[in-house]
Amino acid sequence: MATAVREQLAKAQHSAVHLEMRDSYMRDDPEFIAWQQGHRPDPADRASWWRPWLDVVAEATGRGLVMRRARIVSEPISDYIRYEYDGTFTNTAAGEQVRWLPRRQTRDLALPGVDFWVFDQTTVIFNHFTGDGQWAEQGMELSEDPALAKLCSTAFEAVWERAIPHAQYQPA
Repeated sequence: MATAVREQLAKAQHSAVHLEMRDSYMRDDPEFIAWQQGHRPDPADRASWWRPWLDVVAEATGRGLVMRRARIVSEPISDYIRYEYDGTFTNTAAGEQVRWLPRRQTRDLALPGVDFWVFDQTTVIFNHFTGDGQWAEQGMELSEDPALAKLCSTAFEAVWERAIPHAQYQPA
């Protein structure tokens, strides 16, 4: 599943952007369940963070790749989004830029119907989920169609422009 994203991150030379638009994902994820039970990542214990993903992010940003993630969220936020928010300091520590956009501020934006990644504004990976937030059977769909890459890049930039940087976002 994440192998396709890791492969594209390894190939990318300039940028990787990710737009997330769901209010929950994989609610049976052991990390989410642990968070519900009170576990929180320790900022002082970097070795305990979401590995090996953050190592991939740190390697990519360390070689100059600009990684940006935007999350469109309903407010008040769901427990899952609170979980993501609480752990986002690990993403930013690895070099990723993260912004949040309340869903009510997207009413005039044209957005693809699914989450996606865009690499170097040329390659798109669409993320497909079931209604309950699990990966769909064909969870990732790669496209190098220039029109889709442009559509997704434009949509991401529109969200990014009005989204709130993680350090400033105060979830409702």
